Amino acid sequence: MPVLLKVSGFIDRISLIIGKLAGYLVLLCCLISAGNALIRYTFNYSSNGWLEIQWYLFAFVVLLGASHTLRLNEHVRVDLIYGAVSDRKRLWIDVIGLVVFLIPSCLYLAWLSWPVFALSFAQGEMSSNAGGLIRWPVKLIIVSGFALLALQGLSELIKRIAGLMGFVEVDTTYEKPLQ
Repeated sequence: MPVLLKVSGFIDRISLIIGKLAGYLVLLCCLISAGNALIRYTFNYSSNGWLEIQWYLFAFVVLLGASHTLRLNEHVRVDLIYGAVSDRKRLWIDVIGLVVFLIPSCLYLAWLSWPVFALSFAQGEMSSNAGGLIRWPVKLIIVSGFALLALQGLSELIKRIAGLMGFVEVDTTYEKPLQ
């Protein structure tokens, strides 16, 4: 178990770094959006490429930030019984959810999206909009985002099992959204 916990720690560090990158991409997206609006209204000039890069960055933020969100235990969950049970039962709910739903779904979606990326890359696919961007980077992010989320799911699974075995304390605290 100590070796698996080190692997989990390594995966957590990857998610942290990528999560911080996703945070900076939010700032970059805001700056591009503001700059695009300023140029459009000041000089009456616009480019589809600037709009598309904002969409791409949004996809990067969501898909790359998902693993970091899971690591922080701030992901969305359906709280039918989670809040009313003991910590040990929460660990079991997490283990079942990770093994049955999250990890298989993410691996399947990454597997399904790989040929879409590969074809786009091989063809040098471009946006059909005038001044549009190449498409394969955003399609690679789909594959990468689901693969990273599955990897972080594995890390969470390791931590939950270690928690059940008494090797580590796992914080299962979950606050319902205020809305």
